[in-house]
Amino acid sequence: MTILNRLQNRMKTRVAILCGIGLMAMNPAIAQNGPPPAVVEIAEASTEVMAPQVFMPGTVVSRNDSRIAAEIAGRVMSVVPEGTAVQKGDVIAEIDNRNLKLQLERNKSQIKRLEARIRFLEADLKRVKELAETNHTPVSRVDEAQSQLDMTKEELAQAKLNLDQTRVDLDRTKVRAPFPGRVVERLAQAGEYSAPGREIVRLVDTSHLEVSAQAPVNLASVLSDNQRVALRQGGSFSDATIRALIPVGDAVSRTMEIRVEVPEGAAFVVGAAVQIGLPSSAPEQVVAVPRDALVLRREGTYVFRVKEDNTAERLTVRTGAANGALVAVVGNISNGDRVVIRGGERLRSGQQVKLRDEVTTSR
Repeated sequence: MTILNRLQNRMKTRVAILCGIGLMAMNPAIAQNGPPPAVVEIAEASTEVMAPQVFMPGTVVSRNDSRIAAEIAGRVMSVVPEGTAVQKGDVIAEIDNRNLKLQLERNKSQIKRLEARIRFLEADLKRVKELAETNHTPVSRVDEAQSQLDMTKEELAQAKLNLDQTRVDLDRTKVRAPFPGRVVERLAQAGEYSAPGREIVRLVDTSHLEVSAQAPVNLASVLSDNQRVALRQGGSFSDATIRALIPVGDAVSRTMEIRVEVPEGAAFVVGAAVQIGLPSSAPEQVVAVPRDALVLRREGTYVFRVKEDNTAERLTVRTGAANGALVAVVGNISNGDRVVIRGGERLRSGQQVKLRDEVTTSR
């Protein structure tokens, strides 16, 4: 039985080889041209002015991160819970306002009393003036009535100011958000007593973010406001702009702070760690390719160049400076060379390629 099984296995192997030879004879393209053309996307290498980069650690921060405090004294009635999203002007905490409501009514009552007294004094001044014209009362009596009227009007003005102040304090019992954001921490609880300056909540604007980083002071000559830089988080890159360069160095660390705008739509979280690609020297002219053209392997980094006969040629390169989506490369590559940016993962040197746009057009 063992010898018979061996003979059967040999026969199966020979049949498989003969079938393969037959298929290659029936399809010369497979025998002569190898695998079918790979569908790829290409871009052109270009000459750019770039500078070598150094990546510095940075932290995502909010432009508005505040600990909102109370402005008046009183018992805390309510505080919104953590995680609540609020808009500018929304109430985030309330303080007991009963005493201020009573004070508001007293202010209004005082104003009414003074207005009534002013009406009486105006009428009394009119009568005194008529008597003074007929010499039935001394002139000093007129001056006295005028003085009382003027002082009462000033008291009325002061009472109206007190009313306005009470209204302001009453409005301050509602602690409002000075900007849109999220409540990330409650620093006071309902039932606690609040005094002016007592922190109630921490509010963070999660929509307007930027990156704070420390750069060596010796890079000040190659950095400037509104300069384009690269942000790297993990393996992803994005373009960004220096919002502000603070040219004041620390005497100990010899670094200065820079603030970089977060790209619109980027999914960054406050406190996240990122890296900022900064130029380390003056820019120079280099040949650059899109970042997607780089194929990273253990043996090195390379790109696939598409030759005139639409075959792929593998070129080993060394990467240099980067500017957004472009990376400088050093190797046997020139300005205008066509390089593969999509479909190069399984591409082999010498393999025929077909451009994706040509495939789409033919369909």
